[in-house]
Amino acid sequence: MAKALAKSSFTEVGHAPAKTFDLFPRPTAKTGLFGWITTVDHKKIGMMYGGFAILFFLIGGLEALMIRTQLIVPNNHFVSAQLYNELFTMHGTTMIFLAVMPLNAAFFNLLIPIQIGARDVAFPRLNTFSLWVWVVGAILLNVGWLSHFVPSWKFGGAPDVGWFGYAPLTSKVFTPDLSTDLWVLGIQILGLSSIVASLNFIVTIINMRAPGLTMMRLPVFTWMALVTSFLLILALPAIAIALIEVMFDRNFGTNFFEVSGGGQPILWQHLFWVFGHPEVYILILPPMGYVSEILPTFSRKPLFGYPIIVFSGVAIGFIGFGVWSHHMFTTGMGTIATAAFSIATMAIAVPTGVKIFNWIGTLWGGRIVTRTPMMFALGFIWMFMMGGMSGIMHSAAPADAQQQDSYFVIAHFHYVLIGGATFALLAAIHFWFPKFFGRLVPEFWGKLSFWIIFVGFNCTFFPMHFLGLNGMPRRTWTYDSNMGWNEGNMFATAGAYLLGVGIFTYFAVLVYTFFKGEKCGNDPWDGRTLEWSIPSPPPEHNFSAIPTVHARDAFWYEKTHKAEIAQEKAALIKAEESHGGIHMPDQSWYPFFSAVGLLIGAYNMAQLHHPVIIMGKDVLSSHMPLAITGGVMLLTSCYLWALEGPAGYHIHLDANGNPPDSHGGHY
Repeated sequence: MAKALAKSSFTEVGHAPAKTFDLFPRPTAKTGLFGWITTVDHKKIGMMYGGFAILFFLIGGLEALMIRTQLIVPNNHFVSAQLYNELFTMHGTTMIFLAVMPLNAAFFNLLIPIQIGARDVAFPRLNTFSLWVWVVGAILLNVGWLSHFVPSWKFGGAPDVGWFGYAPLTSKVFTPDLSTDLWVLGIQILGLSSIVASLNFIVTIINMRAPGLTMMRLPVFTWMALVTSFLLILALPAIAIALIEVMFDRNFGTNFFEVSGGGQPILWQHLFWVFGHPEVYILILPPMGYVSEILPTFSRKPLFGYPIIVFSGVAIGFIGFGVWSHHMFTTGMGTIATAAFSIATMAIAVPTGVKIFNWIGTLWGGRIVTRTPMMFALGFIWMFMMGGMSGIMHSAAPADAQQQDSYFVIAHFHYVLIGGATFALLAAIHFWFPKFFGRLVPEFWGKLSFWIIFVGFNCTFFPMHFLGLNGMPRRTWTYDSNMGWNEGNMFATAGAYLLGVGIFTYFAVLVYTFFKGEKCGNDPWDGRTLEWSIPSPPPEHNFSAIPTVHARDAFWYEKTHKAEIAQEKAALIKAEESHGGIHMPDQSWYPFFSAVGLLIGAYNMAQLHHPVIIMGKDVLSSHMPLAITGGVMLLTSCYLWALEGPAGYHIHLDANGNPPDSHGGHY
């Protein structure tokens, strides 16, 4: 925050209750490390989500390159079979739970409050808590890698049960070491983070919309975020139940999935895919929202069929809960169940196809501007259609019987989740980068990175269709030279390295732009929605006055009614000042310390049933006090957080909507 604002622009609020129980002093720093750790500003939280997610995206990409290097030639021994199992497990887990989901969460945090005309989310400190809980889950999932670098740390390596964790692979018979327990706890904790964040976003969208912003005027991205939040709340309990059952089977002798004790491994598949298939739409609906914001902006016309786009997104979320068993056509469910899920799988293609026709209708007759975000958005449509068409092939049970567990399936879901979700995320990063950092990414380098990624992606995954139809099973460590898979694997691996070069180029250009890029104004793209109406980067309070929304494309309306909007804004600023200025919440230590307590408690609980021998001595007993300590720290921090007083600060603005000493500037 600018130093000029430090004194005159802020006034402490003096209405805290007589008694507060603040173990830690309220932080006052708005910058520096402590400022980021204790922040409740949705924009900073979104940037941290994005930064961590990009880091794990690159780690997941490195894991993928190691997998492809192992498969580049037959009978290769670049990595061992055990390490290969760990790599494909952590690649899938990382890309889904630690890259794409948190990248979407980053945009939820960055955009939702600004798109609906709010100053923050409904529960700012809970928002901070969800971030740090997510970090705890990410640490637990990845801590097993340390065994490969520090042999004395006996974690048993990284998890090696696949991102799907099929029973009985998760039983102690097959995976007796600590890595599976850490995987179970890590996924549970990531689910807690997602549920907390989803409740926060639902309340924010429903209750904190600006005057005039009806539900049918919401930006499509915000609509898709709302649907995704409901999907998370409804889908995550299924995987939570399944993971608790795995934990009990492993540590307390129950038999939910143990065949020898009367358990049923197929129960895991049902519970997992009741979560796992809505999860596909949890990953893809936000990208559909990004594309629905980008295409109209660069087509210079309103989104075609807005109500249909919205209702089709809701329909996708609803039908998505009725298709889970198309992952299980080869498990012997029976003819009736197979037919029902086959029909439902075909049905869900209808609202998805409707969206594609709406996007094409938006482009039709528009004055298309081919900037880099537009190119990634168009790439998304084509790649997602490719993945969708092979998905329709899977809906036919006889075809699925041939394609099941083959590289054809690998090609299918990578066209959906990389060609689809990742292309849209790269479009979104490029599109909103100027808003949150105030600098434009160079078009030449942006388009170059697009073409490298586009070519590299198709060279990697298109040959996998043929490898799969030619019988190459997925999750295979190596293969013989007489199988007929040599050329396809060589080509796919070369494409993977080209894709890696493209991704590296993309993010290297972003880093350069952050420091040296061309500075831009508030609205470099001629945007439609409210975020483009405020300064770049946005001030901490977002809006000088909560705007009144008059049309679906709110900012386009403001641009054509400047005098009316200016008069309205001045009156709102004056009214807000008469009530004491803009109230902003304090930062807080408690969400962070709650998450630290959760990390200490969860890690040491995982160790309780895994004796650790150091110098011939069992140090198991040392984990119980630490587990209790972590639990006490978590509960104490939550208790003190609940009692934390409502003290905050006020921001006072002049008649032009600027803090008095800012001279028209911004944070």
